[in-house]
Amino acid sequence: MAITVQNFIKLANFYNQMLTVMSAICIEKGGIKMENYVGRFFIADTLEYIVEYGRRLTEAGNVPEDVVRVIKIFQQKFEGVKDMVTPTEKPIYEMTLEEFEQKMNIQ
Repeated sequence: MAITVQNFIKLANFYNQMLTVMSAICIEKGGIKMENYVGRFFIADTLEYIVEYGRRLTEAGNVPEDVVRVIKIFQQKFEGVKDMVTPTEKPIYEMTLEEFEQKMNIQ
């Protein structure tokens, strides 16, 4: 996917629509709190992706000021949920033998 302002806007809209759906699901399931909904981890991962996309977009330059403001808003939101993202792991081909054995629980 080319890093463009248009793609960032699509990602931002997708995230906002997901929040609406998540809210509706929480209500439908008896009014559970959004912070107790299991999908909050996916939402946090999505937000992390959008923030990184925004960072790369900003580095590329020529980003309108209104988009820069939205990127900063997403960065602020991410600060509140970054402890919920899925941990990043090394791909197998980058692991040492010891790391691979530990990951696979081989003793």
